[in-house]
Amino acid sequence: MTTPIKVPKDRLMAETKLAALRARMVEAEGAYYQDDDPILSDADYDHLRAEVVAIEAAFPDLVTEDSPTQTVGAAPAGGFAKVTHARPMLSLSNAFEDQDVVDFFERVRRFLSLSDSDPVDLTCEPKIDGLSAAITYENGEFKLGATRGDGAVGENITANLATLMDVPKVLAGSDVPEVLEVRGEVYMAKADFAAMNEALEAEGKKVFANPRNAAAGSLRQLDPSITASRPLKFFAYSLGQVTGGDVGASHWELLEKLAGWGFVTNPLNRLCGSPDEVLAYYHDIEERRAALPYDIDGVVYKVNRFDYQGRMGQVSRSPRWATAHKFPAERAITVLNEITLQVGRTGALTPVANLEPVTVGGVVVSRATLHNEDELDRKDIRAGDTVVIQRAGDVIPQVVEVLLDKRPDDSAKFEFPDACPVCGSPAERPEGEAKHRCTGDLICDAQAVRRLQHFISRDALDIDGFGAKNVEQFHGFGWISTPADIFRLVEREDEIAKLEGWGDTSAAKLSAAINARRVIPLDRLLFGLGIRQVGQNTAKLLARRYETAEALFAQFDRVAEGDEAAQTDLLDIDGIGPSVVDDIGRFFANEDNRAAVDDLLAQVEVEAVQAPTIDENSTLAGKTVVFTGTLTQMSRAEAKARAEALGAKVSGSVSKKTDLVVIGLDAGSKAKKAAELELETMDEDQWIAFLG
Repeated sequence: MTTPIKVPKDRLMAETKLAALRARMVEAEGAYYQDDDPILSDADYDHLRAEVVAIEAAFPDLVTEDSPTQTVGAAPAGGFAKVTHARPMLSLSNAFEDQDVVDFFERVRRFLSLSDSDPVDLTCEPKIDGLSAAITYENGEFKLGATRGDGAVGENITANLATLMDVPKVLAGSDVPEVLEVRGEVYMAKADFAAMNEALEAEGKKVFANPRNAAAGSLRQLDPSITASRPLKFFAYSLGQVTGGDVGASHWELLEKLAGWGFVTNPLNRLCGSPDEVLAYYHDIEERRAALPYDIDGVVYKVNRFDYQGRMGQVSRSPRWATAHKFPAERAITVLNEITLQVGRTGALTPVANLEPVTVGGVVVSRATLHNEDELDRKDIRAGDTVVIQRAGDVIPQVVEVLLDKRPDDSAKFEFPDACPVCGSPAERPEGEAKHRCTGDLICDAQAVRRLQHFISRDALDIDGFGAKNVEQFHGFGWISTPADIFRLVEREDEIAKLEGWGDTSAAKLSAAINARRVIPLDRLLFGLGIRQVGQNTAKLLARRYETAEALFAQFDRVAEGDEAAQTDLLDIDGIGPSVVDDIGRFFANEDNRAAVDDLLAQVEVEAVQAPTIDENSTLAGKTVVFTGTLTQMSRAEAKARAEALGAKVSGSVSKKTDLVVIGLDAGSKAKKAAELELETMDEDQWIAFLG
């Protein structure tokens, strides 16, 4: 059973809670994607995201561009050339309970305005636990292979994918489209994984933790001959870019075509027409899971008809027409030896359970996140306790419960300290937040190191050959403490060359990699500063609005000084809420932070953002549209999706900046305000006619 989600009824309380949840997720994503040191299990992350989704559904005006409901994946790593996907490779929303699947059916019907008698078929496919890949063919010949990356940009792994027997080099049949991008999952069978690990161990080499890690590590080898030596397989399951050909009218027809062209599709795929059929399939696969020759972590459901998929569209993170039904997490029992605190880059103090090592789902784990003080109190977790832990996915597990009958007599509750365990600065719990925070900012070594690690991470500067361990080492020497110091490392090339494990060549390569990043896009620089709630998408949103570093930071300075006009200007950006503006203001009001930004700007050249190209064929491109009242011919969600597909920005409020108001039945104050402001309006019939 999943933990019930409680949504605050008060808007201010909802905004405060939402800010805290997002901050925790930003910290968790940084630990997972940038530090390779996860602090949340898949189950915990999914529940956290579900809380955000629930609050945003109740308060749509609080949705921001960098919300976890609007983002996907992690940026591609260095070492491979980058590939921009012609169509984004999206992740999927999640279902956990049977009722979630019933709700998914209802959402599909509601979105498409279908009656109960209208059939809705779903294709059901086992969710393979591997690595997503996109393979492009031109006139039937294999030309390009890429990883998903962050959904927009992946890694070029063409040579590696070419070594897989399941990837056809030339497609069969005469009906292959001119350009065909096939997407699927690279995986390693359980038996092959075991045999490979035995061989690695016999050679005295490091073994892999599980088949998914083995598949990902094998596919992302810079030497394709290593990939060729690994037993990798590929299941095809969808398409990306397609031109000049017919791929069928439904997903089921597509799967049949993929098989005809020479791809391996999963023989367990099924076409189901009702929630009962879908759930029967899910529970059958769940029972057979252990006996399957490969690892799966759930089942994927997709609306079968392509025309329905097209109408439903997507949010920025995932398609509306598909969802993943996850299996329950795996569990084990062990002893919690000690509770320690980890200091994040924003100063958050996260309690961590140090466990007696135990195997869960084939992986040995020794740590689990305890989240915050409220979680500790709610579960009454103490050092010395015997605990039940669960692991869902390849991340650090969570503590589910304490076995109180095994608790030692001398156990004591964990008390959060009043001072940071790293720098000794006061540790406080801000009102409305779940986390205690160190107030030391840049004087706290833990925060400074993690901020610097964030600054050089893949989504920020992405410096080849410069990793988290290097940051710790150079910070320990006193060589770096602010982002600008990263660029001054080139002056220490001779000193770096003398360090153990370096040398003249590697030190010179580091200097070259650093110098290569002296020209940096504005959104990457802004994201790299590590401002709370300013994630990748929010950074892009702000960079597009102000275009240059000078204009952007001058605006931030005015916000920090309390300029209400500047604050209002930020709030006028769709996706920027009051709490984001507050965090930006707090960051730039800090003199040390502002000085660090100026120092950084003296070391780099910031690329101005190019204004987006407007589709001249769309009269809505770049305009603001508001929908009000009840729409009867299409759902509000579909109307919004259609407007956004034409380049419009959909707003929830009417103002002088609104270009068009679409008025449905029983419209209220928004329609009245539109009339007062003499704005352009349409009724629903006119809107449908406009869409054609």
